[in-house]
Amino acid sequence: MGKLFGTDGVRGQANAELTPELALAVAVAAARTLAEQDRTHPPVAVVGRDPRASGEMLEAAVVAGLASAGARVLRLGILPTPGLAYLMGEVSADLGVMISASHNPMPDNGVKLFAAGGNKLPDEVEERIEAAVTAGVDGWVRPTGARVGRVRDLPAGAEHYVKHLVQSVPHPLDGLRVVVDCANGAAYQVAPAAYRLAGAEVVAIHAEPDGININDGCGSTHLESLREAVREHGAQVGIAHDGDADRCLAVTADGETVDGDQIMAVLALAMKEAGTLAEDTLVATVMSNLGLKLAMKEAGVRLVETRVGDRYVLEALRAANLALGGEQSGHVVMPAHATTGDGVLTGLHLLARVAALGRPLSELAAVVTKLPQVLVNVPVADRNAAAEAPEVTAAAAAASAELGETGRVLLRPSGTEQMVRVMVEASSADVAREVAERIATLVRETSPAR
Repeated sequence: MGKLFGTDGVRGQANAELTPELALAVAVAAARTLAEQDRTHPPVAVVGRDPRASGEMLEAAVVAGLASAGARVLRLGILPTPGLAYLMGEVSADLGVMISASHNPMPDNGVKLFAAGGNKLPDEVEERIEAAVTAGVDGWVRPTGARVGRVRDLPAGAEHYVKHLVQSVPHPLDGLRVVVDCANGAAYQVAPAAYRLAGAEVVAIHAEPDGININDGCGSTHLESLREAVREHGAQVGIAHDGDADRCLAVTADGETVDGDQIMAVLALAMKEAGTLAEDTLVATVMSNLGLKLAMKEAGVRLVETRVGDRYVLEALRAANLALGGEQSGHVVMPAHATTGDGVLTGLHLLARVAALGRPLSELAAVVTKLPQVLVNVPVADRNAAAEAPEVTAAAAAASAELGETGRVLLRPSGTEQMVRVMVEASSADVAREVAERIATLVRETSPAR
């Protein structure tokens, strides 16, 4: 990967690092790259965004860039990221461009590209696009006349997406009162509509985006107001999404948080019972709580662990044709219904399980007994050298052996900073903290930060 694309597209502060000029250049480069791959027809591109104020500006730049390169552009307007991915397959699009910075604060924005079918863009294609951005337009003959791309809106896109979501639900949500926190984001219309159509009584909060208030003290990163609303309205469940609605967290009737690990456990058991959990296997990252692994082992479900990042979860799911995976953050992937993490889809299936069994979410989530987890971020001079130092790895191995089956130690170099993350789980918080600090001290001594 180069310097332009990160793990989730091009991100930065809008109109500072991420300028309209850069967005236009990325769009032109993407359309040109796809046109070079297949010269039988002009590429078809769909463009969506979340409600950030800067999204209007960046959408205009992206659409102009695509059309100037000869692409036929379908503009979706405000729609969740997984909605754009789904609609790509419906309209046989060659390229998807989502303008969003997900759960990041409002000043940030991003440009995320999808390949045909709503799949992640292959690394080699991303690298070619980046090279084209760097090279600029030298030697490129712009299309003119009838070959200039055309732009039209797809106003029925959200309706088709909601219908798709509701058709996937295995049990109606009748009898459930649900509070849905839309994060003043891309799902402010789609999420309440989907939950209502599936049968739930819905109280929507933070569903009035003004371009500035996305993720502002609300959504999956700020559950306080959702807890209050659940209690106030006597709801059985609260559901929280982030700015582009690819995540889902929940709270119980008593206001307790239900994280991605617990949601995956509930869904895995439901799918195993229904015979739809392929190979009786769940995919999660190494950062998932050990309690999830122990619960799945008890239930006869195999847990496959990947590196941190939804891209690695997706790779593992596709490689073995598996049916469920995700992250502790609430980014859950169900390949039978979506090509990427879909928060509203996740929420619908979680609520369907609650409705089908007639049991409170707190009881279902209790299948996972979360072990105390302590994370220490250690600044170092060389993150890889520090994490791989023999004395550090030996100490980590010894601590893991000491903790046994009810604990573990994970050393992980940061992907973006000179830092080593030391994560320890143990039967008690005190033990986890003592082991984490002991190893963190050794990491500091091995490679002191400059």
